[in-house]
Amino acid sequence: MYDRYDGLIFDMDGTILDTEPTHRKAWREVLGRYDLRFDEPSVVALNGSPTWRIAQHIIEQNQASFDPYVLAQEKTAAVKTMLLDSVQPLPLIDVVKQWHGRRPMSVGTGSESAIAEALLTHLGLRHYFAAVVAADHIQHPKPAPDTFLRCAELMGVAPQKCVVFEDADFGLQAARDAGMDAVDVRLL
Repeated sequence: MYDRYDGLIFDMDGTILDTEPTHRKAWREVLGRYDLRFDEPSVVALNGSPTWRIAQHIIEQNQASFDPYVLAQEKTAAVKTMLLDSVQPLPLIDVVKQWHGRRPMSVGTGSESAIAEALLTHLGLRHYFAAVVAADHIQHPKPAPDTFLRCAELMGVAPQKCVVFEDADFGLQAARDAGMDAVDVRLL
């Protein structure tokens, strides 16, 4: 099915790993410290965005005056304490295993590199991927195409010869803007 591609790129959160419940729990914990709330559908719409961008959205929703980078750091710290014990692979990991050794593969994620590397290593999945490109590795994260273009570069594959597996609109836009085909895993 994916024989025509020279490289496979996977989003992480919600695509190959079930991290969403843990991310929401961490947001509730951190925001509760400041009596802030978040509208879940609007935050879900930002999936694939870096944490600081989601923090900025939440701050604006609450008409609060916080530094989005500081709030994002607090949320990341909360997530780190929760993720390793709670996250499991999603069924798409079978595609990763099936194509391992047959095509170069990478992860292009909106998460920070420390979280991505820790999760993939903890779950015994890191060895499947030639590269992991996280939000803190590039200047312009999703929906900009930079994450996926960097993945292609690190795999040594032309962007137009790559396919991206994504679960978020921002990620699908980034793949299209990178000149790559994309699979919306929500439709699988």
